[in-house]
Amino acid sequence: MMRKVLFAAAVLGLLATTWLSSATAQTAPTLRKKRVAVFDFDYATVHSGVAAMFGQDVDVGKGISDLLVKYLVKDGSYSVIERKAMDKILAEQNFSNSDRANPNSAAKLGKLLGVDAIIVGSITQFGNDTKKTGLGGAGGGLGGYGLGGFSHKKSKAIVALDARIVDIDTGEILAVADGKGESSRESTSLLGGGGNWHGFGAGAADFSSSDFQNTIIGEAVKLAVEQMSTGVIAGKEKLVARTVVVEGLVAAVDGGQVVLNVGAKAGVKVGDQLSVERVSKEIKDPATGKVLRRLSTSIGIVKVTDVDDISSVCSVVSGAGFKTGDAVKTKTE
Repeated sequence: MMRKVLFAAAVLGLLATTWLSSATAQTAPTLRKKRVAVFDFDYATVHSGVAAMFGQDVDVGKGISDLLVKYLVKDGSYSVIERKAMDKILAEQNFSNSDRANPNSAAKLGKLLGVDAIIVGSITQFGNDTKKTGLGGAGGGLGGYGLGGFSHKKSKAIVALDARIVDIDTGEILAVADGKGESSRESTSLLGGGGNWHGFGAGAADFSSSDFQNTIIGEAVKLAVEQMSTGVIAGKEKLVARTVVVEGLVAAVDGGQVVLNVGAKAGVKVGDQLSVERVSKEIKDPATGKVLRRLSTSIGIVKVTDVDDISSVCSVVSGAGFKTGDAVKTKTE
């Protein structure tokens, strides 16, 4: 008899443990990745040296930014905003090159992008290790030699970068990361070493190209960005995932499009899904007449395809019969 009792207790204990584990797995919240936008790095300090090196004004700040994004995406710690979506907002807001390293200017655009933080940075050295004035120095200039060459002296390439993770609500710098890369090889030309590299063309800088990374300066770029990306990834612990609750109304229904009376200022961003609901009944306090609760019926779900400051345009994901005045609220963050 005692054996049967002990066996039954063991079975009940096992079932209880299994049920609790299952319930915990089902109710445990899924933490989303923190969203960031990486702005093109400011390269004003090294601008003249870059133009001399490549024989044209190459946007090395964009090249550094794109390479950093690739490392962050590969690591998977962050959800990174696509460049196409970011460029659209930057163009609409007339964001200039001079604002690239300005945390306050970038933070304002971060809200329109719907991110938790933005990453801005600067290129502080982009040249050689020669300490003589006009030959690379701390600013990375190349004097008058041009096209990556500097006299007949062999030299290593050095690239120095710094990045800042900025809170979009306060403009506060949450974390900093820097990177410095030095080529293992020496050459009389910073563009040497990449046998198949034939330049960027039209000022476009693809720093992830293996041909470019085989050059002397490309080797230094790769090392600097790798080191900086490690610091940026470590800084994720200082970010707080923002919770943005969006509530608004359907302003118009035009064919397959639904226009809402809320936009970027309310936290709406392209790709958001919102549920559409219609109030079916109001429950009022019999003593005061005050509305205690509104009962609503789900009509469907819409997805934001375009957004400006005060309105947004959506396509229909599910449902039908949407009407002006229907309520909308956040479906997913």
